[in-house]
Amino acid sequence: MKRLLWLCQVILLCLFSAKALAVNTNSTLTVYTYSSFTSKWGPGPQLTKLFEKQCHCHINWVGLDDGVSVLNRLRLERSHTKADAIVGLDTNLMYSAEKLKLVAPHQLDTATDNLTIQWHNKYFIPYDRGQFAFVYNRKKLANPPHSLKDLVDNFKGTIIYEDPRTSTPGLGLLLWVKAVYGDKAPQAWAKLAKKTVTVTKSWDDAYGMFLKGQADMVLSYTTDSAYHKIEEHNSDYLAAKFAEGNYQQIEVAGISAYAKHKKLAREFLQFLLTPQAQRIIALNNWMLPVRKGVKLPEAFSEIIHPKALMLPAAQVAKNRQNWIRQWRNAVSQ
Repeated sequence: MKRLLWLCQVILLCLFSAKALAVNTNSTLTVYTYSSFTSKWGPGPQLTKLFEKQCHCHINWVGLDDGVSVLNRLRLERSHTKADAIVGLDTNLMYSAEKLKLVAPHQLDTATDNLTIQWHNKYFIPYDRGQFAFVYNRKKLANPPHSLKDLVDNFKGTIIYEDPRTSTPGLGLLLWVKAVYGDKAPQAWAKLAKKTVTVTKSWDDAYGMFLKGQADMVLSYTTDSAYHKIEEHNSDYLAAKFAEGNYQQIEVAGISAYAKHKKLAREFLQFLLTPQAQRIIALNNWMLPVRKGVKLPEAFSEIIHPKALMLPAAQVAKNRQNWIRQWRNAVSQ
């Protein structure tokens, strides 16, 4: 009798497992992110292979221009969105997503040990971090500015940066200038405008123009030097360390409030914090892990580590549109 009961339990367990596997196999997780994340050189393709093997499901990436574009798309679509998971907002955008009720609680342990701040947020998990920097080629620019004020007041070269309305790096620079200059930010923007070649829609556009020699410096990340050294064996590209500090970016992932596959989205968010996923993100998104113990090439230990500037998310959400108007008015004069 015991043997019969045991056999019945095994059969039921197998049937249950087969049913669960079939559900996942037929499930497609739709992830909204920015285009460089899911490009062939970004972390998306490698993460897809690893996670699909784990979940026995499919990932459908929807790549948009930038994190700002992701937020705008979610805002427009609301309950009609196809997004299950959201990857690519940052601390400067997540508060707006929360206030608009675009995200659902993730119900995950978000304890991270490689952040400069304590993380307690029920809607978003951090998955990488970095600091913005003006990048230059040391063979072409021997004496880069050593502070934001030096860049604004004394630098005689040219710069390219991204639009704060469409780009998270562009928004980062907006907040960087505000953090350093406060009420005098419009005057700083007017000075920067005189040495700005162009303001681009996305990071891809800006960095591509810089690599073609169309400006002396470009707004990018401190980790760019690691990318060039590892991928191109080129040590000429460096990030400028500013005396006031460099503005910090923490990128986050969340679950859409209207997700059809919330459980699968939660599993994906948890997967992003595994050592394998953290290494893939670091080496393909060229940001720093949010977890310690992730083995990275030596070039990552050689990047600069300036003081981390960061305005409170609630303050950014409250003032972002007004600060953007100030920027637009200042640079258009």
